[in-house]
Amino acid sequence: MGREQWKKIWVGSAGNMVEWFDWFVYASFAVYFADAFFPKGNDTANLMNTMGIFAVGFFMRPVGGWVLGRVGDRKGRKAALTLTVTLMSASAILIAVAPTYGVAGYGGVAVLLLARMLQGLSVGGEYAASATYLTEASAPGRRGFASSFQYVSMTAGQLLGLGLQIVLQGTLSEDALHSWAWRIPFIIGALGAAIVFYLRRNMLETEVYAEDEGAQADPARGTLKALLAHKREAFLVIALTMGGTVAYYTYTTYLTKYLSGSAGMDKPTASLVSFCALFLFMCLQPLAGKLSDRIGRRPLLITFAVGSTFLTVPIMTLLKHAGSFWPALGLSMLALVVITGYTSINACVKAELFPTGIRALGVALPYAIANALFGGTAEYVALWFKKGGIESGYYWYVAGCAAVSLIVYVTMRETRTIDLHQVGTQDAGEGSDTRVLAS
Repeated sequence: MGREQWKKIWVGSAGNMVEWFDWFVYASFAVYFADAFFPKGNDTANLMNTMGIFAVGFFMRPVGGWVLGRVGDRKGRKAALTLTVTLMSASAILIAVAPTYGVAGYGGVAVLLLARMLQGLSVGGEYAASATYLTEASAPGRRGFASSFQYVSMTAGQLLGLGLQIVLQGTLSEDALHSWAWRIPFIIGALGAAIVFYLRRNMLETEVYAEDEGAQADPARGTLKALLAHKREAFLVIALTMGGTVAYYTYTTYLTKYLSGSAGMDKPTASLVSFCALFLFMCLQPLAGKLSDRIGRRPLLITFAVGSTFLTVPIMTLLKHAGSFWPALGLSMLALVVITGYTSINACVKAELFPTGIRALGVALPYAIANALFGGTAEYVALWFKKGGIESGYYWYVAGCAAVSLIVYVTMRETRTIDLHQVGTQDAGEGSDTRVLAS
């Protein structure tokens, strides 16, 4: 892989890292600022309220996927990527300066809600723009490897957030974290977004998009009407995302809270387990992506779905009684190894389903809908089961979602050999694609 190729991957991934740092620090620091925006009393209820606002961000993702996906298909991947990081910077600043309940009553909640809506818009477009850019910017035989850096960068952003949390937990008192120090990661996120904005202004457009004739001439380009011509692929994106996104958010953003709130670990130890597991998980992504370039996408997706369907209940049950660092780390890693079959390649699989003129929107909107319904609500559903005294019900919920996706993986076509220049050129009205590269 040449220097220019690595440069494209780096610029696309750097922005993704900052986007997801800002997105995830909300979840990881929620245990400290939940009481700041609501009346003191029931800690679980306040955390549920805060995570309810977290879920609102997911419900804005379909809007962001539609708006920014359209920008990506009509104005280019570079334009969409630059706009997403601008919105994310604005949302981080709003959270950093949001007034507490003691200062402005529920006015702080309103600011928090607005910030999460902006974050939802941003991330709703970022995922698709990044997935499309990384897939299109790579050689046909390296798309799995290149696009795997999307989850490398996403995980790196979360690791930075968790690392910062561990440092703050070790240097500041619990009172300081609850009163003002929770604002620090959002200030850092805003500064990081400003740097990435500069980098993305100078990034190169992908050749696949630049060479697509009629990029500006077709009035239907990047529209819902054009997407409806590929409704089968759009539904496929929703279905194949369902199990993956629930499992991913269970073992990433919810894991720390689960270990501290249900397994009885202290917060610093729970954070350290998550940090170590996620670091190893990040390192696995390129290896799995490269493997998919050799054996195909379906084998990895099926492996994930089978593992998640049958192992979720025993892993979550054992985690609750892990008791100490090493057993918890081992179980967390087992879960994340299974999930790697989905995370390492889901970006390129979705991008490979659609033609250039509708690729960004085709990935963005269906994926955002699936995330709003399943990923964004995962933590809230988990806490709902816990509050109802049937926490194990959530384990079966995750396994059930994976089982639905398993059916999709078994029946879908292989996408590894698809020619991105030729997707949808035959039977476009039915959204089908029959042209592939020679194996």
